[in-house]
Amino acid sequence: MIITIGGLAGSGTSTTSRILSEKTGIPVISAGDIFRQMAQEKGMEILEFSKFAEGNTQIDHQIDQRQAELARQADDLIVEGRLSAYFVDADLKVWCTAPLDIRTERISQRENKTISQAREEIITREHSEAQRYLEIHNIDTKNMDVYDIIINTHAFKADSVAKIILKITEVIKCQQ
Repeated sequence: MIITIGGLAGSGTSTTSRILSEKTGIPVISAGDIFRQMAQEKGMEILEFSKFAEGNTQIDHQIDQRQAELARQADDLIVEGRLSAYFVDADLKVWCTAPLDIRTERISQRENKTISQAREEIITREHSEAQRYLEIHNIDTKNMDVYDIIINTHAFKADSVAKIILKITEVIKCQQ
C-alpha cells in the first residue's frame, strides 16, 4: 500500500509517518529529509535554502521526481511531504493539520528555538512555499481536494493518529 502523508511544518507528519512505519513495517521516504539534505549539500540553512529554491525550480522538481519514482518502484511505502499527494499515485492520501500556536510550540521544542523565532520562521517558510508551489506547479496549498482524509493532530495523540490511518487502510484493503 502506498500512503502519502502531508501537512505544514510542525503538524506531525514526520512523527505520524515514523509511528505508522513502526506499526506496519512499511518504509518511509520524506520530502523534508530530501530538502534538508539538499540544503546541507549546498551549505545553507533551511530558510536560506527555501529562498534559494524560490528561484530554482529544479529543486522542487528533483524532490517530486525522487518521491514519485521511489513510490512507483515500491509495493508498500509511506511518502511524507507537503506535495507528495500531488505527485505520488497513492492508495491513501492524508493531510495532517494543527493550529499555528501548537505547531510553533512543537518546532520551538524540536529545534531549540524561541516561540517567536519559530513562529516567524514558520510563517516565512509557509509563505515562501505556497508562493513557490503555485508558481512552479500551479498548486494552491489551501485546496484540500486531493486528500482522502484530514486529521487534526492536536486533537489526537500521535499514536492515535497512526491508529486512525491504520483503520482506514484496513477499509481500503477490504474494498479492493
